[in-house]
Amino acid sequence: MDLLSLYLTKLSRLKRATTNNIKAPHQPILLLSVIQSIANGEIIENRIEITSELVARFKDNWSLLVHDDFFQPRFALPFYHLVKNSGKFWHLQTIPGKEILLTSSFSVKSFAQLKEAVAYAYLDDPLFALLAETETREIIYFFLLETYFPNCQFNRIQLSLFEKFAGQILHDTAAVYKKEIETADEEEIFIRCGVFKKVIPQIYDNACSISGMRIISGYNIQMIDACHIVPFAVSHDDTISNGISLSPNLHRAFDRGLLAIDDDYRIIISSGFTEDISPNSLRAFEGKRIQLPEKVDYRPLIENIRWHRKEIFKA
Repeated sequence: MDLLSLYLTKLSRLKRATTNNIKAPHQPILLLSVIQSIANGEIIENRIEITSELVARFKDNWSLLVHDDFFQPRFALPFYHLVKNSGKFWHLQTIPGKEILLTSSFSVKSFAQLKEAVAYAYLDDPLFALLAETETREIIYFFLLETYFPNCQFNRIQLSLFEKFAGQILHDTAAVYKKEIETADEEEIFIRCGVFKKVIPQIYDNACSISGMRIISGYNIQMIDACHIVPFAVSHDDTISNGISLSPNLHRAFDRGLLAIDDDYRIIISSGFTEDISPNSLRAFEGKRIQLPEKVDYRPLIENIRWHRKEIFKA
């Protein structure tokens, strides 16, 4: 048996839970989502991390392929339980020190537990090699569709949740956005966080709004952070007016109150620390006006930067 036939056989024998004589669709939907992520260049090595994009793909695929209410679209379940298939093609790498969480006496039941225990998943190297090639990837993709969802017709989907949440981040008021997330579960909050991290730097042309640092990497590496002005834990606000793009060191300084922004969008530096004088010192930015998005509606809300000065800044 050649490798492709071997893995098609394994993929046809997924071990799935059954409710009301209906088999759970979680595992094939996750595999379809992983294949889409490989095809779109979001997974470029045999390291399947728990990203907001992958969780969004999983939920999008679920909405297209599942038409009953017997099961809920919980991402954590297949990501963890795929490892238990007899075919043994899906493997988990634990976070150092968390190996005990993946023993036979423990079962991941929530997204939080999954994130606590698992760093990433990986496939058998031969299977990943098959998925890296367009021809064999498409064979496996349509085999999964025909095997587990024979009555559904679709080819490829967009990240509709990403698009929906990005629209809310860009256009909703803080009050409207808070209502949107009142009933959000932990997986949806995770997706929204990932959208915020992507949208804010894009609005600032992927540059730090203070230093102007702009690095574009071909390795799917983001060097500019999306920073909440009022922390999400306090505000539950991911909208554009509560975000600013910063390099990691300036993000940390902002979060710890070593710098703030005045009502004219100029930098204020705390007097409560010392540093070596250099072109990259914090004090070199004092009085500098931050770079702002051209669209006025996308600029930080004055009320938010005033809150930060009052509650976080160490004058």
